[in-house]
Amino acid sequence: MISHPLEIDYWNSSARIVGTDEAGRGPIAGPLVVAGVVFDKGYRNEEIDDSKKLSEKKRERLFEQIIEDAKAYEILVVCEQTIDALNIYRATQVAMEQIAKDLKGDLVLTDAMPLRNYDGSFVAVVKGDQKSLSIAAASILAKVTRDHWMFKLDAMHEEYGFKKHKGYPTKQHIENLSRYGVLDIHRKSYGPVKKQLEIKLF
Repeated sequence: MISHPLEIDYWNSSARIVGTDEAGRGPIAGPLVVAGVVFDKGYRNEEIDDSKKLSEKKRERLFEQIIEDAKAYEILVVCEQTIDALNIYRATQVAMEQIAKDLKGDLVLTDAMPLRNYDGSFVAVVKGDQKSLSIAAASILAKVTRDHWMFKLDAMHEEYGFKKHKGYPTKQHIENLSRYGVLDIHRKSYGPVKKQLEIKLF
């Protein structure tokens, strides 16, 4: 529960606030998902919190609630090739900048991410998903969307265990990467994948 959302401090001067967050910066496989959410001024929902603090069942329920309640929202799925080309930090930043432009807020709140190519007002909030209602909501949209994406990848590549580890570099994932090889959905610029590709070359 976010007892005093940051939005309360900004709504008087910025009626339309966009909160942005991401899911999937750490995995070595699968996409990055970035989301943005705008709520009506004064909106409250005491159940919305940092997605990492919520159970899967609760995230799924809140996902539907946020979609229904939001004044506007956007979800961007960033492919592995773009992550490798830009690096994960810049890929996240570019997606957040795109959402900021698309949702046209008076103020954009990000989870600790400065926006380099955005002319509007923004605040990069450290631990924003624990302080801002709209950032926390965006974290839920991003997390649930990415989890669903990984479930589909699991059905296509059951031997890798994506449903369990979601593409993160767990012991099981690293072992399966070595056993079955690198897929197109693996991030080639990430250490464990790069190492496996170098082994294959020799």
